[in-house]
Amino acid sequence: MDETQRQDGVRDGTLDEGLERLHRTGPEFVGWLTNHGPMAVEALVRRGQGRRVHRWIDAYQRRLEDRPAPFGRITAANWHDRLGDARYLTDWSVYFRERLAERPWPEVLVEWWPRLLPGIAGGSTHPVIRVGHAVRVLLTDGASGPRVAELAEGLGYWAARHRRLPERRTPLPPGADDPAAALRAVLPVADRSGGINHRLGQLDGLPGWERALPTDPVDARRRLAELVRAAAGYYVGHARGGPVMLVHAVTAPNAVLRTLPALPPALWRRSVDAAWAASAAVVAGYAPAGGPTAAPPGGPLDAAEMFDRAAEHGDEHVIKLADTLWDLWEADPDDPLPGVAASRAVELIEPEG
Repeated sequence: MDETQRQDGVRDGTLDEGLERLHRTGPEFVGWLTNHGPMAVEALVRRGQGRRVHRWIDAYQRRLEDRPAPFGRITAANWHDRLGDARYLTDWSVYFRERLAERPWPEVLVEWWPRLLPGIAGGSTHPVIRVGHAVRVLLTDGASGPRVAELAEGLGYWAARHRRLPERRTPLPPGADDPAAALRAVLPVADRSGGINHRLGQLDGLPGWERALPTDPVDARRRLAELVRAAAGYYVGHARGGPVMLVHAVTAPNAVLRTLPALPPALWRRSVDAAWAASAAVVAGYAPAGGPTAAPPGGPLDAAEMFDRAAEHGDEHVIKLADTLWDLWEADPDDPLPGVAASRAVELIEPEG
């Protein structure tokens, strides 16, 4: 991709226009499904596909709903009691818009990141992913009204859907220090007949990855990058267990990785731990019976071809996964895994309509 294409999508207003259109809709629809629009639009612009944005929104917006009615004002005195209460979806968004109007966005993020991090699994991990997209564009392209508003939407969604994972950690088997082996060692929940909330509700503990956690906060970036790549590899072999949901085992830790540069190093180690817990929880919920299958054959794809196929497919999860896989490709352009994982998603996820 020509970097000029990405910059043009920012400079010509495509990104901000897309965000403004989507901010007229609520963060969820059909009761609990997540509005992925802002995340997909940011990825499309980022990867030089800005020309697709408004047409993509036209099709996607037909599925969306208006914001829910306000339920009660969030304040400094009551926010803790209303954390994780989805009745306040709209009120949390208003709260963060007000805070971000008062203070620079990095200050608000640093204050709220450790408060929200324990609830990383809330909303099927979509809130932290939405925050990761918002922070990336703020760091890379600077602030604008719609971009700061998008951070408010992401933080508000996270606060309203905040859901803690079990704090108990069980030991990993010997030799499972590397993230690929650790993910393969995660045991599936017993009953996988319901949605993600039902599945996560069965967890009474998660494998601990303490031996692999960074002791030096500066090492956190490398550890998180290793986890993202391991989750992409897991997706290739196990995606049939939940082609859509297992995408989040990859994109959630990558959202944390994208946010690290905006956080003080003192928060990095716990961020790695939370990212691991999110990936492990999704794997526990959607690991397929029978173990992995062989990777499908296919020639190497460069990043632009990989993302173009995802954008043409059109599904929001395929787009967001390809966006994360592009990050892996940038780290190692000779690595075939990103192209294989993206092809797997295109193969298994049915496009809408």
